[in-house]
Amino acid sequence: MRSSNPVFSRRGFSRDNGYAGFNTAPQAGYAQGNPHAQNPYAQNPYAQQGVGAPPQAPATTDRMTMDDVVVRSAITLGTVAVGAVLAWVLLPVSGTSYGLAIGSALIAFVLAMVQSFKRTPSPALILGYAAFEGVFLGVLSEMYNSRWSGAPFQAVLGTMAVSGATLLIYKAGWIRVTARYARIGLAIAMAFLVVMAVNLLLVAFGVAEDGGLRSFGPLGALVGIIAIVLGAFFLTLDFKQIEDGIAYGAPRNEAWLAAFGLTLTLVWIYVEMLRLVAIFSSND
Repeated sequence: MRSSNPVFSRRGFSRDNGYAGFNTAPQAGYAQGNPHAQNPYAQNPYAQQGVGAPPQAPATTDRMTMDDVVVRSAITLGTVAVGAVLAWVLLPVSGTSYGLAIGSALIAFVLAMVQSFKRTPSPALILGYAAFEGVFLGVLSEMYNSRWSGAPFQAVLGTMAVSGATLLIYKAGWIRVTARYARIGLAIAMAFLVVMAVNLLLVAFGVAEDGGLRSFGPLGALVGIIAIVLGAFFLTLDFKQIEDGIAYGAPRNEAWLAAFGLTLTLVWIYVEMLRLVAIFSSND
């Protein structure tokens, strides 16, 4: 599952690095009771050792662990948080701060795109993306807070709630992340982005008023809820790739890709949650 779009960047752990994607056959020693262990669409590259040769697990050194993912995710999200706090404190709401926010968002987008096209993770690119994304979020949050006091705090709580609920549902096995599930979800997400892009053009040319589908009314709230559900869908892809990457012995540096994917998804959910809080606050 690859995409050049950083929002859809679920490159995971590529075949070139020893991991074959969703639901590949597990390496030797992996629990066969895993309901995600069989995939008719992919083969484990570790098993390709000659006709009749039994599959063998790769060397146990330098494999990604959950601790690696947690530490690198904490570093990446921490960088976003620090950038956001500094921007909030040092950049008062003004035309200049808005310009810096837009510039930071564009730089973050470019860095995310470059990382998405790279075959290997680059911590410098990922942390650079996180820093500039943090500046953008800091200015955006301050702007929302100046009009809807407390909106950023509520959005953070909402993001945590969505993330926690998604993780619980995923771990409980209520959602099975298969290749079909991913294809259908990504198709819906692509359609959503296309519709949002068309809506933006219509608003820019004055065809649609008050933001069109992204208005601060009931329709805008519905679109925001759909966007948050899509964010939860991306989280399930992130969780599955982390789980499989650990099980199949992905290289340790791939933990940076896991952190990158989680950060992208959480930023998506936070921004949509911020808009949703503002919409409900406006209609009180």
